[in-house]
Amino acid sequence: MRIAAYNVENLFNRARALDQATWAAGRPVLEAYQRVCTLLEETAYTDPIKHEILRELRKLGLRNGDTAKFARLRQNRGRLLRRSRDGRVTVIADGRASWIGWVELTTDRVDELALTNTARVLDDVGGDIVGVIEAESRIALKRFADAGVIAEGRPRYPHVMVVDGNDERGIDVGVLSGPGYPLIRQVSHVDDTDARGRIFSRDCAEFVFRTPRGVPVAILVNHFKSKGYGGKLASDATRRRQAVRVADIYRELVADGLTHVAVVGDLNDTPDSEPLAPLLTGTDLRDISTHPGFDDDGRPGTYGYCTARNKLDYVLLSPPLFAAATGGGIHRRGVWGGKRGRLWPIYDTMTAAVHAGSDHAAIYADIALD
Repeated sequence: MRIAAYNVENLFNRARALDQATWAAGRPVLEAYQRVCTLLEETAYTDPIKHEILRELRKLGLRNGDTAKFARLRQNRGRLLRRSRDGRVTVIADGRASWIGWVELTTDRVDELALTNTARVLDDVGGDIVGVIEAESRIALKRFADAGVIAEGRPRYPHVMVVDGNDERGIDVGVLSGPGYPLIRQVSHVDDTDARGRIFSRDCAEFVFRTPRGVPVAILVNHFKSKGYGGKLASDATRRRQAVRVADIYRELVADGLTHVAVVGDLNDTPDSEPLAPLLTGTDLRDISTHPGFDDDGRPGTYGYCTARNKLDYVLLSPPLFAAATGGGIHRRGVWGGKRGRLWPIYDTMTAAVHAGSDHAAIYADIALD
């Protein structure tokens, strides 16, 4: 059995602000977007809140019009703003209940060749169960898998599931599994909370599969808070809260008798980081990359230049799974290798960074499960 994790960076449509080529402009856009979405949910728009709403809308380019390069303001019923002919802009809504609308990020179509290379990665890795990160919906993932990942004339992955999470940019977590690994149970943790509120930026999606020999295997698919925007202290604290909760979910599964458990996904931090410690050192989960049979081809990282500080993607195994592991590896042929794309072998169809299947490599574990 091969268990894999792959951040596909959206399949068909991707928020324009997430494009690496525009990241210098995109980062403040994402910060403003996150803040204004929070403000718009307030029950009452006080004068300070109205002032802050206008400030964030200005950053998004939405003060003088409903559509901008990176974002769009939807005012479906009622109005949030009055734009006067003299140039004055005023928040006229009294609170969340006085209008229906929202701010959304504008998207671009993903390069068609990049989509093909994403499929090539999945085909080459050949995972029996794949945790997929940044899929925009189940329908998008299924359409992509049915058309692009084929084995012996049929879709390699007949079982496809994505549960919408808490990220409004359309980057959810899901799974693909082969014909011998049906999905028999799923649980979403989007509403899990702690003393500080909702925990997961996306979800810790809990999927249970049955292997060909009838063994139940649980896969917890995660995409932790990124370092890409927001303050470091706040981002670190969020990732630590997420690690604590995933560790608790793992222990609950084991206590319920489900001992074959894998935690997979993009945890957005390194193995020695303090935020991930509750999960990586506070449990008996083992990282497949520490297995003597694991082949990283001399580069431990899974993102960007794939250096040690870019080890962000994980397949963590419970003791019974790790004991049955025979090895694993990192598949990075779909990642543009550095500025010129030649730090490692890449697909011959990739002649520019925009053609990359993802800026994340796929990581996998091979397990001889009786």
